[in-house]
Amino acid sequence: MPIHDQGYRRYGGGRGRRGHGWAVIAAAGLRTFFARRIFLGLLLMAWLPAIIRAVQFYAVANFPQASMLAATPDTFRQFLDQQTNFVFFMTVYVGAGLIANDRRANALQIYLSKPLARADYVFGKLAILAACLLMVTWVPAIVLLMLQAAFAGNMTFLRGHLYLIPAITVFSALQVLTVSVAMLALSSLSKSSRYVAVLYAALVFFSVALFGVLRFVTRDTSLSWISLPNDLAQIGDAIFRVPMRFSTPWPVALLMIILVVAVSALVLERRVRGVEVVA
Repeated sequence: MPIHDQGYRRYGGGRGRRGHGWAVIAAAGLRTFFARRIFLGLLLMAWLPAIIRAVQFYAVANFPQASMLAATPDTFRQFLDQQTNFVFFMTVYVGAGLIANDRRANALQIYLSKPLARADYVFGKLAILAACLLMVTWVPAIVLLMLQAAFAGNMTFLRGHLYLIPAITVFSALQVLTVSVAMLALSSLSKSSRYVAVLYAALVFFSVALFGVLRFVTRDTSLSWISLPNDLAQIGDAIFRVPMRFSTPWPVALLMIILVVAVSALVLERRVRGVEVVA
């Protein structure tokens, strides 16, 4: 059998546009998670509060006795507050292994040896987690707002509270960005997704517990800024124009969120490299 020459041959395919590699990473990651039953089950559970709220809006529109359950701006703030628990579990399940698994498999060298910038890699991973979190925050909240108008048969509530659409959008974007960047930074620190999940949970619960102790001792809530969940809650109250639950000024809470994002970005810049240099 003759052996044909397998020497150099000019590449005959097309070249993709630079700067779009992140979309390939994001699409592949989302397909992977949507193929998992656990993820779909978690997503379904995260939508249960929205289904309950939808039934509530339907009852208000069709039964006068249920008028006490009518929607208010605080209804949507409370809904997003309820979704915080699902944001936590989704962040842990989806985000813990996004970079840690690649580091364990030494895949960073493969990713970054291609015409792919570090920014494309990080943004692609960020898009995976952000898309999943938006599906349990912004998407159900906007759907509920539309359902309220549909069941009521008019746009009276929406016209009277037009700020709810930007409020839902801004708060969801801020929450998703903060949580996603922080989790990616933690994921880049280890090769074990389980360790990353434990570390994230420990940081969240420890900060909340520490604030609880300080609140009990000082009888004051001005130290709520030490807890990231409390910072996000304070900003959310300010965005939705509802009474704030802590005495910490909202600019202080926003400053802490910006600090978390900045530190997380610095960690990602240091840890996401094609070749690790040992000093």
